[in-house]
Amino acid sequence: MRYLQTFNRRLRQVREAECLSCQDVAEICGVEEAQVISWEASDARQRTYPDVSALLDFCIKTETPLESLLDLGAPGDGGQLELPGLAFSNSDELTSALQELEQEISRVQLSDEEAELLRRFRKTTVENRRMILQILGA
Repeated sequence: MRYLQTFNRRLRQVREAECLSCQDVAEICGVEEAQVISWEASDARQRTYPDVSALLDFCIKTETPLESLLDLGAPGDGGQLELPGLAFSNSDELTSALQELEQEISRVQLSDEEAELLRRFRKTTVENRRMILQILGA
């Protein structure tokens, strides 16, 4: 994961610059605080990485450019960003693809109220979840 070599340090720098705790980042990303701590781990053997949705949530909600967290400028890249299953070049196609992605993300992005409801739903018991789903007819 060449593009995530310094992710742990970059995430910590952004988090501290924004005066956010690990718990704040966890809430933004919809994960447990322990996961955020492991994202920032100094020891590579203990380090994990966020999934794409958590990473995008963090970037969107903190208005942090994705490229400020990833190692995109490595020498010899040839203008390529390699992600598992994806390859993009630095062309107009990339710009339009990113604009489309941004539009799609904004279309499906939860409001603060929806995010709070989802957070509460996730924290409730399995029995309460079933009851809520029955009431909603799901």
